[in-house]
Amino acid sequence: MKRVLKAAAVAALTIAAATAARTETAPAGSDIDRTVMHVQVILDKLGFSPGVIDGKEGESLRLALRGFQETHGLEPTGKIDQPTLHALYPFRGNRPTIQVRIAREDVSGPFVNPIPKDPEEQAKLPCLCYRTALEKIAERFHTSPATLVALNSPDTPLKTGQVITVPGILPSSRDYAQVKDTGWRQTLSSLNVDARQPQGDRVVVDKSDGVLRVFAGDRVVGQFPVTMGSAHDPLPIGNWKITTFSYNPKFHYNPDLFWDAKAGDEEQMLPAGPNGPVGVIWMDLTKEHYGIHGTSEPQTIGRTESHGCIRMTNWDAARLSLMVKRGTPAIFQE
Repeated sequence: MKRVLKAAAVAALTIAAATAARTETAPAGSDIDRTVMHVQVILDKLGFSPGVIDGKEGESLRLALRGFQETHGLEPTGKIDQPTLHALYPFRGNRPTIQVRIAREDVSGPFVNPIPKDPEEQAKLPCLCYRTALEKIAERFHTSPATLVALNSPDTPLKTGQVITVPGILPSSRDYAQVKDTGWRQTLSSLNVDARQPQGDRVVVDKSDGVLRVFAGDRVVGQFPVTMGSAHDPLPIGNWKITTFSYNPKFHYNPDLFWDAKAGDEEQMLPAGPNGPVGVIWMDLTKEHYGIHGTSEPQTIGRTESHGCIRMTNWDAARLSLMVKRGTPAIFQE
């Protein structure tokens, strides 16, 4: 199979075939709990991100529930209990799943599969694009390829006009008038990021609970699961500021900054793309070499380590970029 695939080469793929084409894929299961998925969709809409919407309980959902419960004066159990369901009831119009037609841009290439792990080989690629159309559609609806397999027949063709079932994630507005970068507007739309976002006056990352909170005064207006540092590159505790935003960025790979770089690695400029090391966006901090950014593997958020930076799903990082501005304080605490 050629590494760089054009749209015509993938149009005839089925969902099952596209899943098999991924180099790393979580097993597809049918154990989707519709109530759990409904809660995940509502929390995502309300700004308490559950991470990957998959209809399953897990740590990211627990954190999102605790954030919602604390903000609404409920006991922070982190569980889908009756008081929480009652508080979520007014938002039940956000359905757990919807049916959509696959758009031409969903199956348009280029796609790159497999993506080599070696930075030198990655640097030779035209882009660090999505591997398959299925992966692209999954990110659009804040889910995983495995979840789309579970929601649809494995024989469903991935072609323009095909109706598929996806988590109920659609923005109420795509009016990104405040965004000047045309490519970034396209990325925001492709990730179904709502243009209407509350504005925060500071970001707080708390090492103790693994989330990034956006505050407006004393009120939490957004909460997102994150990966933050490791034993080798711990979270830089302190008061910093967000300085610049790099949209759909290339990535300068400097092996001197990576403790796990291979001997003999050389500096490389890696191409842009959602499967790049920092995903679709880099928000630079006043702490040198540190930033807040996206990821190529959304299912690993909160489950693996980072090189000290704050890593989020691409859709959450994109959403955060609309909630803050240059100079916004970023407080990292124990």
